[in-house]
Amino acid sequence: MADILLITGLSGAGRSAAAAVMEDLGWYVVDNLPASLVDTIVELVNKPGSGIDRLALVSGRQHVEVLPRVAALRADGHRVRVLYLDAATPVLVQRYDATRRKHPLDGEAHGLMEAIELEREHLEPVKSAADLVIDTGDLNIHQLKAKLVAAFDDASNGQRLQLAVESFGFKHGLPMDADVVMDVRFLPNPHWDPALRPLTGHDDAVREFVLGQSQAQAFLDSFEALLVQLLPAYESEGRSYLTVAVGCTGGHHRSVAIAEELAARLIARGHAVRTGHRDIAR
Repeated sequence: MADILLITGLSGAGRSAAAAVMEDLGWYVVDNLPASLVDTIVELVNKPGSGIDRLALVSGRQHVEVLPRVAALRADGHRVRVLYLDAATPVLVQRYDATRRKHPLDGEAHGLMEAIELEREHLEPVKSAADLVIDTGDLNIHQLKAKLVAAFDDASNGQRLQLAVESFGFKHGLPMDADVVMDVRFLPNPHWDPALRPLTGHDDAVREFVLGQSQAQAFLDSFEALLVQLLPAYESEGRSYLTVAVGCTGGHHRSVAIAEELAARLIARGHAVRTGHRDIAR
């Protein structure tokens, strides 16, 4: 049976860009597919000799209507994952202003912002059902590609539950795609040391400052144990992806060092983990 990926999400959040990346990765991509044709295309792909083993379906306006088809395909034994692309409303407004395209719900709303919020409300059930949510607001095409490669390349397909451990700064807002958020602002802040301020959590001096704290090691031990206990439960619920976000004030020092150490511990336990640092360059 083919590996099936449904690409959905807000208009302007990057569905077409994601489809192009998946095509580059060797997936057979069908764009703007009506929900009524999902079963037909899956049946054709699974016929002997089709030569297609990875199928990416880019949902059109019938995002919500395709969810029952996803459930039916899973019940028939297919591996089906749902990728939801999201972005903050100001980001989407800026993108639409740049392209001068009309929003699909333009005729049902008074203005662009209302159309975006209407679509966001309409798609909330789809987002809730998604296996992986990616906030594209702070991503360029190369960063989006890196996230998709990490999630869907051949090397990671053998791992059922894939983990992402990402750092961020609370002063820049919570990450929209996080499943678990942990605050490490209780740790002493390297920012107040003039020698450490220009460095990041990737630098040895900052890592030693952060990880050398007794409360940092106690936190890591407890948080690691909690995740190890929870991961089988997430997996039993059919989750394919889990994003753990670790935040400090600015996203430069403590959260980076803790995220990297946590990822290293989970990798040592045999989990597939990728790391990212949203605000390290700000």
